[in-house]
Amino acid sequence: MRVAVGIASILFACSPAANPPMADDDDDDVVIPDAAPPDAPARPRFLCSADPPAGSPTPAIPPLPVAGCPMLVSGPNTIQTAHGARQFLLVVPELSAPAEKLPVLFMWHWLGGSANKFLDKGDVQSAANDQHFIAILPVSKGATILGTSFDTRWPFDITQSSSRMTEEFEFFDNMLGCVQAQFETNRHCVSSIGVSAGALLNGQLAQARSNMLASFVSLSGGTSGQWIKGWDNAPRRLPAVVLWGGDGAPAMDGNKDILGCFGIGMDFSVASRSLEQGLEEDGHFFVECRHNCGHVEPPLTPPDGQSKYAGMWEFALDHPFWLAAGQSPYLTDGLPSGLPAWCAIGAGTSVPRTGGGCPEAENPCSQ
Repeated sequence: MRVAVGIASILFACSPAANPPMADDDDDDVVIPDAAPPDAPARPRFLCSADPPAGSPTPAIPPLPVAGCPMLVSGPNTIQTAHGARQFLLVVPELSAPAEKLPVLFMWHWLGGSANKFLDKGDVQSAANDQHFIAILPVSKGATILGTSFDTRWPFDITQSSSRMTEEFEFFDNMLGCVQAQFETNRHCVSSIGVSAGALLNGQLAQARSNMLASFVSLSGGTSGQWIKGWDNAPRRLPAVVLWGGDGAPAMDGNKDILGCFGIGMDFSVASRSLEQGLEEDGHFFVECRHNCGHVEPPLTPPDGQSKYAGMWEFALDHPFWLAAGQSPYLTDGLPSGLPAWCAIGAGTSVPRTGGGCPEAENPCSQ
């Protein structure tokens, strides 16, 4: 099993038992034992289900809203933050084992999207049922670029004040704190996924809350790129996926991952590469994914019986907080089947997708 091998490789790579003496080449009687004895305990489907090693670091506990937490329900919820009422959708598995500690995945929607659209397009309820996690889908308050009327939904551009960024980070804190207070959660497995505008915010959140997040996923997002806040530093190294929709000709066939609204343009290929540069320089583990469809929904084809984004959720579920900096089970076991062939470990290593079959483009500027 891929995850089990990864656990052994990460935790025991320095142990003499991990490297037994080699048998003589002419010894035809060598018997290779089974990978695990018949009475061995069941191996976890995801690394987040494994117990943290003794003495491993623990994530910070997020503060609760000053007004307290309401009784949360599946579906829409409202909490009273220090800056007013905010909403989010909550998704929990329809069935879970007694005392099962569930990972928590945040999902930040795109410019023309909404929490409900992310819920539908991501087939999030089905994924939560199958892969056993809690999903939090925040509802945007809005964020206008200074000097314009352009509402980017989430704060991430260079005109946003530090107080506005802090407000959004505290919204994250309050949502997570309330969910952890009411549900049995795996505090070592909190991840954040963003798409487009939501991914641009996510790049900032990963830096500000690396003491709580185990990993993050950037789907057509990034940092810098003319008017986006940059990557300064994440105090804790956390694993990531950096995906974008192509560099355009002549680097590859297909479209370039760009978007322009109201005279303001955004090149997500440049921003994604900028994010990769920051991650690489700081020693983060990350997976790069490049398709050729431009700024559209990623053309993912999941394994039979799994939801469309199962591979992205699996990445989050395979990278708990207790992993050492720069480490991943994928370094020893390879990428899981849920991630497409156009993904690879590290910057510039992926072979871009080719061919047709791209999802239809939306016009987020009119939303």
